[in-house]
Amino acid sequence: MIDAEHLLALAARHGITLRPDSLRVNEAGLDYQVALAEDQDGDGWVLRLPRRADVAAKIHEERRILEFVGPRLDAAVPDWRVATEELIAYPLLPGEPGLTLDEAGAPVLHFDPSSGAFLRSFGELLAQLHAIDADEARSAGLRVETYDDVRAAWRSRLEAAEAEFAVPATASRRWAAWIADDALWSGDVHFSHGELYPAHLLLAEEGRVLSVLDWTTAKVTDPVADFALQRSMTAPEDFELVLRAYREAGGRVPDRLAERCDALIGASALGYAEFALLTGEPEHRQAAQALFDAAV
Repeated sequence: MIDAEHLLALAARHGITLRPDSLRVNEAGLDYQVALAEDQDGDGWVLRLPRRADVAAKIHEERRILEFVGPRLDAAVPDWRVATEELIAYPLLPGEPGLTLDEAGAPVLHFDPSSGAFLRSFGELLAQLHAIDADEARSAGLRVETYDDVRAAWRSRLEAAEAEFAVPATASRRWAAWIADDALWSGDVHFSHGELYPAHLLLAEEGRVLSVLDWTTAKVTDPVADFALQRSMTAPEDFELVLRAYREAGGRVPDRLAERCDALIGASALGYAEFALLTGEPEHRQAAQALFDAAV
């Protein structure tokens, strides 16, 4: 749990004087504890406290991503005024969260996911994001991956999972076949957010995307991840509206997108297992094993 007095004192040491009665805490994040508060002038702030040393070590990398992507998108991104290994703080961004978790940890949507305004806006955001020049990203010191790099990473995740967890043979064979299928790893790599779903989006009342959060995973890579979470949460006819807006904004839809999205979502247990091994925390390891137990 966040110690409110510690947080207020920490912010004050960095020149941000917050009103104690305005502090609201969100403990749901895996990597950060998050709090919202207002300063003495009534301006809103977001404060993030890293949960682990490996998260703190990536702060400067994420700041570099934000400084690169901010001027290149119409949507707002966090403007980090404080970025240390103990605290990140930035002014509150426009829009309201598309998704939050309730006290029991269940997801709660705060918008109509079939809203045409949201679906078109999301498709346009993807097109703008994927149009960012990969060479400029490389020159700015951001990660640039090839499809061989992406496949090698998934192969390593599978090998690590098989070594550390009880992975059903049928699931293991399916994931190995996915990684080995050249046709599912083709096309152009693009600058991608990597975790675009409503919890990382701040929306206008009618559903239009105003701000995008949590850029830790952003890099030049396989762009399918930017489609996959949205496709898994969206009716087929609504996802077609996303793709239409994407094309009209200049985006080129990857070949066999539906199959690639389904395969990526189907391999989410491997991604979570990697996270569990990174943290070393028993509860995450148990949760990862539960995902493997449910895999068929």
